[in-house]
Amino acid sequence: MGKTLKEQAQSIDGELKELRHSLHQEPELGLDLPLTQKKVIESLSGLGLSISEGEGLTSVTAVLRGSEGGPTVLLRGDMDALPLTEHLDLPYRSTRDGVMHACGHDLHTSMLVGAAHLLASRKDALKGNVVFMFQPGEEGFDGAGEMIKEGVLRASGELPSAAYAIHVMSSTWRSGTFASRPGAMMAASDGLAVKVIGAGGHGSAPHLAKDPIPAACEMVGALQTYLTRSIDAFEPVVVTVGSFHAGTKRNIIPESATFEATIRTFSPKVREQVAVESVRLCKSIGHAYGLEVEAEFRTEYPVTINDENEVGFVSKVVDEVFGAERLVKMTNPVTGAEDFSRVLNHVPGAMIFLGACPDDSNYTSAPNNHSPYASFSDDVLSDGAALYAELAVRRLEELSI
Repeated sequence: MGKTLKEQAQSIDGELKELRHSLHQEPELGLDLPLTQKKVIESLSGLGLSISEGEGLTSVTAVLRGSEGGPTVLLRGDMDALPLTEHLDLPYRSTRDGVMHACGHDLHTSMLVGAAHLLASRKDALKGNVVFMFQPGEEGFDGAGEMIKEGVLRASGELPSAAYAIHVMSSTWRSGTFASRPGAMMAASDGLAVKVIGAGGHGSAPHLAKDPIPAACEMVGALQTYLTRSIDAFEPVVVTVGSFHAGTKRNIIPESATFEATIRTFSPKVREQVAVESVRLCKSIGHAYGLEVEAEFRTEYPVTINDENEVGFVSKVVDEVFGAERLVKMTNPVTGAEDFSRVLNHVPGAMIFLGACPDDSNYTSAPNNHSPYASFSDDVLSDGAALYAELAVRRLEELSI
């Protein structure tokens, strides 16, 4: 009897770790990842894949065509890093000051490369096609949206029947634990930008000026009150003002004050409501003070919504391949956001979290993703690659019945 996909993945574990360390040492930001793209393409050479590069971004789309034609499954791995200086003392730590793989995308890329190797070795038995979506720009650059515009969802000639993405977590779950849920998995992420325009003057005579600071401060507080009095208590919403700027000196009333907020919602209805009413609220407060207000709600990533049937399928595969103890059914979604939501708006599928904390005794309090101290275990690489491959093989088999 031949090796299982899990056993095959374990046999290439060394190569996956080597690739991950190479990516970690030379991280890149945004949509332009030329070195990362080159490493991915080199890692896929000789597998018989149809490989194309992005036009407006350094993406890699690879298509594996099974011998029997059939439907298509898409597997996604994001590749970009974060603008952080790494504080970990690793033998493969980042060599680029101010840039770090603090969200585990180096693991995602390596696992997807591993899945490509596993599936290419079974090409003749594959009952359909697999699209490997190596995506830059997940961290706020909407790389998925850009790849969709360039045709990734039609890379095999037809729309995929299912799509999956794995995301590692440096805390929250034990290493090697898979977690998911049907419905809302991650929040929509949007921004609110406000500029309050007054008239500058001397701090000793505020009646001769139009001070924008008190009005802007009132807006910040009013946004929180608005949430508790206008949104259903069972509809989670998060509004955080992370940037507030006004003035140059304590005795000068500035001409303007600006602030920006991130807004997280979990349903299209509430998202639309907050988009309209947050702008109205800020403008109304400004007008009450006799001030001009420029307020803009900036849409970013939509809610990441997992298909119920696909989550059930993923759960079944994890149970059969890794054991029920490796599966967590999430009670609540998380308030982070993901541009894989763009793919799930077109294709039924699932986002799956994978615990990757190196210290299981500390997984509940370990530094989380996006921390300069975030650490991820190499030991999950082969399991992530195996799950990607198993999902593709089994889903294509079911779709072909």
